[in-house]
Amino acid sequence: APRPHNSGHYSIEACDVSQYQLQVRTLAGLPLTQPRLTQAAVMVNLLGDVWFESAHVDALKREPHWVGVLAIQGVALHLYGKQEAKRGRKMGHITVTADTLIEAKTKAQMCCMVLGLPDYFA
Repeated sequence: APRPHNSGHYSIEACDVSQYQLQVRTLAGLPLTQPRLTQAAVMVNLLGDVWFESAHVDALKREPHWVGVLAIQGVALHLYGKQEAKRGRKMGHITVTADTLIEAKTKAQMCCMVLGLPDYFA
């Protein structure tokens, strides 16, 4: 697809030039620079499942606990503005930045706990 890839979304917060800036530079014929990581980062994809109370088929929809997630220092929430949450559908992502990768992973684990997600970093 002619768009920035999901694997580089962290570059918005964690690099000196993001994949989006590089795409605009490419399209405008402007100079490209090699992105440099300026801080450790971990990205957590947000699937539509987060909007449901449980994994049960008849589970009620609810708004995820964004306040709890955003209370964690170094967290950036990116919601993609999709109208309806569906299980398995990518709805957004969270980027966690910190001085070290261990600290970023720990904060990402906290985000997962707040949202009721499994611990992907064990």
